[in-house]
Amino acid sequence: MATNGETTPETTASSVDIGSNSPNNGYDKKCIFCKIVNKEMSTELLYSDEEVSCFKDIKPGAPHHYLVVPSKHVGNCKSLGKEHIPLVERMVETGKEILQMNNITDFSDVRFGFHWPPFCSVAHLHLHVLAPVSQMGLMSRQFYRLDSFWFITPTMFVNMLTFLG
Repeated sequence: MATNGETTPETTASSVDIGSNSPNNGYDKKCIFCKIVNKEMSTELLYSDEEVSCFKDIKPGAPHHYLVVPSKHVGNCKSLGKEHIPLVERMVETGKEILQMNNITDFSDVRFGFHWPPFCSVAHLHLHVLAPVSQMGLMSRQFYRLDSFWFITPTMFVNMLTFLG
């Protein structure tokens, strides 16, 4: 995995065809996540390459709560199609790698998911990575409840993208 802006063969700009969803070639100047990825804010990037970036959630729902976002602006879950499945899978893999770098290896006590519109606070696709689930409070357990109307797992999301084509 490349860090600090380095690229690997599988993370070249040509492998990410998502810039058409936003103005300015993949950057939305009003989007807070675009500003974070482009280092216009003081938020520390834990990981960043041309395809995905990761940083800590500002309102953590668990001791380890990270957001994995496309490095180029992509709208919410409803703006994706079947061609974005590799991006979603890459986001999950990045989340797992960040957890492992932080000594979280028990993936049975981890939650990955996306908020489903209109329950998104930021209109830039983002994967929540939370661990350990066993230490989440009551409100976080509800807010990040699996396969609810407002929070879906990556598996459920990929299945929806596959079905919708």
